[in-house]
Amino acid sequence: MQGKFKNIFIQGPITHGFIAESIENHCHKKNIGGHSIFLGQVRADEKDEGNVTAIEYTAYEQMALEKAHEIREDIFQKYPLICAHIYHSLGVVKSGQISLFVFTSSEHRKAAFDACEELVERIKAELPVWGKELIEGEKFAWKENISNFNDKYNK
Repeated sequence: MQGKFKNIFIQGPITHGFIAESIENHCHKKNIGGHSIFLGQVRADEKDEGNVTAIEYTAYEQMALEKAHEIREDIFQKYPLICAHIYHSLGVVKSGQISLFVFTSSEHRKAAFDACEELVERIKAELPVWGKELIEGEKFAWKENISNFNDKYNK
């Protein structure tokens, strides 16, 4: 933990084992009726400069932890959730690997679905995390996060 906020950052890719263990840890909670999971995977986009081979993630960590806590608390106020978890990679994540894992749980599926979607959109729109796309031949380009959060949720 950094400061008083839960650390959401994982160095490198988020592994399938970590995801499976996170799901397994919720089996003892008998009041959960639905989970919703979002996995953000690095794409091998084709750019004019070449193909993306990885993304190198950096963050203003303390600010990002505070913002993630704020977003999570807002989501708990809006939806009847039992659990909500956010994990984001820092460092290099290769194409095909997972860089974002959002996991929500509730008594009924609709709250889990809706909360998970809004969490992802807010993370993309508000968290001070940056991705530098690493392109074949030692080139790079800064990745722009695209979110429809403002269009969908700020009406």
